[in-house]
Amino acid sequence: MKAGWQQTTLGSVSQVGAGNSAPQGTALFADGIYPFFRTSDAGRIRFGDITESADYLNEDGIKGLHRFPAGTILFPKSGASTFLNHRVMLGVDGYVSSHLATIVGDEAKVDRRFLLYFLSTISAQDLIQDHAYPSLNLPLIAGIPVALPPLPEQHRIVAILDEAFDGIATAKANAEKNLQNARALFESHLQSVFTERGEGWVETRLVEVSREFGRGKSKYRPRNEPKLYGGPYPFIQTGDISNANHWLTEYAQTYSEFGLSQSRLWPKGTVCIAIVGATVGETAIVDFEACFPDSVIGIVVNDQLADNEYVEFLLQSFKALLKEKGKGTARDNINLGTFENQTFPFPSLKKQEEVAATFNALAAETQRLASLYQQKLTALDDLKKSLLHQAFSGVL
Repeated sequence: MKAGWQQTTLGSVSQVGAGNSAPQGTALFADGIYPFFRTSDAGRIRFGDITESADYLNEDGIKGLHRFPAGTILFPKSGASTFLNHRVMLGVDGYVSSHLATIVGDEAKVDRRFLLYFLSTISAQDLIQDHAYPSLNLPLIAGIPVALPPLPEQHRIVAILDEAFDGIATAKANAEKNLQNARALFESHLQSVFTERGEGWVETRLVEVSREFGRGKSKYRPRNEPKLYGGPYPFIQTGDISNANHWLTEYAQTYSEFGLSQSRLWPKGTVCIAIVGATVGETAIVDFEACFPDSVIGIVVNDQLADNEYVEFLLQSFKALLKEKGKGTARDNINLGTFENQTFPFPSLKKQEEVAATFNALAAETQRLASLYQQKLTALDDLKKSLLHQAFSGVL
């Protein structure tokens, strides 16, 4: 520890407490004006100042609850969010959920922002004994050791970190914006080509340009028939399918010989479409022979009439429309009839191949930019960790 720094505990330099049990009943939140902060609100911010909550209490809702002052640090202490290590500071007075520890620094001893930065280096994983039931009790939190420099040194460190973190936040926002712009450019070009079209384009149903068109087959579910699985045949599920991967090369499950007997192998180059669940409307081309469940539509194009890469890009451009048609039930789904009856624009086969080649080149460039921006985001996160390590080891 650096000379002049004092070894103490969190409870010695702050008041460690907990929030209130959440008021029950929508009437207590109706027309509310008092923020009630939950772990989900902390998760939205992750680190830094928080001034808004998703829920607001009214006068009846706050009766009997403790109000915490601006400058209170919120520290998740129970539930799965504990492992996420979100650390936020109230920018306004407010009320707090009991799943959050509340830490109010003694300003005669500690700079509260210094404490916020310090607590961002504390990992709940290192404190929790039973990871199956994540929970931190208040004495454990209060006992967290703190190496504390004199107040003037704390203020100096906070000023450096504030400036550095503001710069990093700006750089991250720019990188994320550039990444969004790169993806938006691809989406814009995708939409313009299939919207503007050109001479000789015709409206055609997918079944008219396909050798095979239909839903996959899976007679049994995993929980009912485990002998279906673990064999040599790729079994593509909806979660494997994503527009982010034009060609699908990875999968999580396989079928056995018995599984194959209950299904069928679709050929390499089949365009697959997820028609149920979270990835509804997502498409990809399988780069191998594979089995599909009935929650996936397979399209084997007639290569005399259509190019499978063109068809996959085409379906990407129609994804929003198809997903919209799949809404209205408890679980989003697109039925086979949607595709059987929907017409799509098709130019000549040669033009389809040219369009697909253009999109492949643009997709590759978009992916290259995405990789660069992701590397930059990772480097910025590493820089934050390095600065915090330097700050609390006394070398900043």
